[in-house]
Amino acid sequence: MTSPRRRAEMFVGAEHDPRFRAPATGDERSMLVDFLGSQRTTLELKCSGLDAELSRRAVEPSTLSLLGLVRHLADVERRWFRVVLAGQDVPLRFSSQDDPDQDFAGAVPVPAVAAAAWEAWHAEVAFADAFVAAAPDLDIEGHDAWRGTVSLRWVLIHMVEEYARHNGHADLLRERIDGARGI
Repeated sequence: MTSPRRRAEMFVGAEHDPRFRAPATGDERSMLVDFLGSQRTTLELKCSGLDAELSRRAVEPSTLSLLGLVRHLADVERRWFRVVLAGQDVPLRFSSQDDPDQDFAGAVPVPAVAAAAWEAWHAEVAFADAFVAAAPDLDIEGHDAWRGTVSLRWVLIHMVEEYARHNGHADLLRERIDGARGI
């Protein structure tokens, strides 16, 4: 007979979990970067081991899917780090003003779509990480049409918030797809 499993256990065993290994003390930049990294890794873990199921809209009537979340978060990374903070004039990868929900609507069960989403997400995360590492401090600013002037500090805090919110969605989607659960 097995013991009941608590929902609050780790998604994968502690020996295999790359999250939460960073020190719990340190300077502000390190702490923010570590928290954001843990949230990004949580998204990857929640999507691990799935192929076509990534596009499953598992919590009807919502159009959310794990693949849609990956596409959405690639666009969010791109918007805040490339467009707002770095000042690059680049379009979002998956959504636009003409089709603002294409990040989710275009998340279809086609292997090339999933591969492109992961490639985009990894590229945007790499850009963001390099941008943060090269920034002289957390007070550098960019302009956003929605929020006005924002600092790198604000963007990092917002990104932790954005991932945490969507990782909650990922928890529900993954559990509905195959019963996998945990933090």
